Formats: sequence, C-alpha cells, structure tokens
Amino acid sequence: MARASLLRKFRLRIESEDPLYYGLKKLKIKGKDLQELPDVIFSLQELEVLDLSPERESCLDYKLYEVPRIIGRLVNIRVLMLDTNELKELPAEIALLQQLERLALSNNMLTSLPSGFQNLKNLKSLHAANNDFHEFPTQLVRLQNLEFLDLSDNHIKTLPKGIGKMTSLESLLLFINELTRLPESFCDLVELRCLWLGNNRIRQLPKSFGKLTKLDWGYRYTSSALNGNPMIHPPIEICRMGPEAIDRYMTSLGGSDSKSPTNNSKKSPIYKPPTNKSPTNKSPSNVSNKSSSTVSKGSKGGAVNGY
Repeated sequence: MARASLLRKFRLRIESEDPLYYGLKKLKIKGKDLQELPDVIFSLQELEVLDLSPERESCLDYKLYEVPRIIGRLVNIRVLMLDTNELKELPAEIALLQQLERLALSNNMLTSLPSGFQNLKNLKSLHAANNDFHEFPTQLVRLQNLEFLDLSDNHIKTLPKGIGKMTSLESLLLFINELTRLPESFCDLVELRCLWLGNNRIRQLPKSFGKLTKLDWGYRYTSSALNGNPMIHPPIEICRMGPEAIDRYMTSLGGSDSKSPTNNSKKSPIYKPPTNKSPTNKSPSNVSNKSSSTVSKGSKGGAVNGY
C-alpha cells in the first residue's frame, strides 16, 4: 500500500470521543499492525493519545518488541500506552515527548529507563508495574510534577535519598518488591495519600513517618498498604490506625529506638490508643489524578486508579 494511502487509513482511525480522553485525538493500534508497526504512524503529529497495548487475550499473539526511535516525532503526545508488550528497553528519543503527561509501561521486561527520561517535566503519571527493575530509576527523583507512580511487582531493594524531592507524589505503589527500609527523606513526601508497601521486607518505618498526615491508612487501610512485611516498629496493628497513631508510637519509643531491629531487641513499649476517639468524617481522597484508568493490565497487585 502506498505511503499516502496508508497514512490516510490511520488518520481515519483517529477518534476524539473516548470517555477517558474525551476531546483528545487518540489512535489505537492492534493486531498485526502492532507487531509490524508502520512508520507512517509517527507522521501523525496531531496525535495526543497513542495506545500500543494489546487489549484482549485474542490479541496477545501480536505484541510490540521494541519502540521505534522515530517515536520522538510525536511532539504533541500527552498519553502513551505501551503496557503488556515484550519491551526490554525504551529508546532515548522518548525523552523528546515534552508534552507527555501519562506513560503506561506495566507488564513488560524493562530493567531501566533511558537517559534523558528526567526531561519529561510534564509527566504526572507513570505505570511501570510487573517489570524487571532491580533498582529504583534515579531519573524519577527529578520529575517534580509526578503525582502517581506504580513500581509494584519488581525487585527493588532500596530507595534513593533523593526520593524526598518528589514532593508532588500523591499515590506511590511499591508493593511486591524487596525493600528492607525506607530512607528518612521518604517522610518529605507530605502529599502522599495512597501508599502501598505490602509484601516487602520492611521491619521499621522512619522516625518521622507521622509527617505523612494525608495518608489514608487510618480510614482506608488495605492489605496492600503494609501487610506481608516483618514489621517490628511500629507493629502492624499500629500502622493500620494511620499516621497519627504511628507518630505517637514513634514518640513513645524515645531513645530506645533502634535503626536495625532484630528479634533479640527489647520489647516494643506498650501502646494504648485513645479509647473514645474515632475517625472523623473524613472523605477518603481519590487516588486518581483528574481522570482515571487502571494502573496496569494484568498487574499482580490490586487495581488503583491513576491518571
């Protein structure tokens, strides 16, 4: 098929009435077109949403094995869906998508993010669950507009001290990793409302964890929040009561707090919660950012909305 005819074919597929992205020019690529991605797609510079994710089981035979470098031509793209493919790396040219606000990378085989990724200054939502990250991508700490981050179901062992710079984060999903501790700078993420740390190896929360006063643990605690960790300080029962209870517990530890608690450490102080205090009529914050879609297709963790 001549290039002009092929270009016309894909241009006719562009829609603008998807309820999730109403008014935005969206193109969904599927089937054989996904496996053998036509170059002409990257000439459609009017595109604002590009969906390159297989949707149904019948389509899973056709997947994307690499992202063409010419993706950098799509300078008006605001949403890019690349989840549930067979991607092992991303081209550096993805950093040229300066209008990008939402990027879905879950259910691939990524081990790192490309250099220059920190230049995506408008990125608000990143879904990268169920990949093969063994380290927290350090480029992310420079994305100060990021509000939603899902790195669950990876192999991350530590978090950088610089994570405290991500002060716009409202939702952070890190469950099913190999974390053993959180840095004290983690407590600078004071806008956090949704935090999932379940199924890691965490034994102690940072001393200043009570600063995270917007956290929804006190009235909407889920098993994904912290269950599955060998918690000592505070005990899991205290954590389920929310940041205020955690803060009171940590204060009660005083000088006996140990940075690396062991099974032979002193017994935790007896903590008695207030008897006549019940949660006020707080309205749980919505974890989604302005519009909603699922975190990832097929992610082993629970579903959370995020723009």
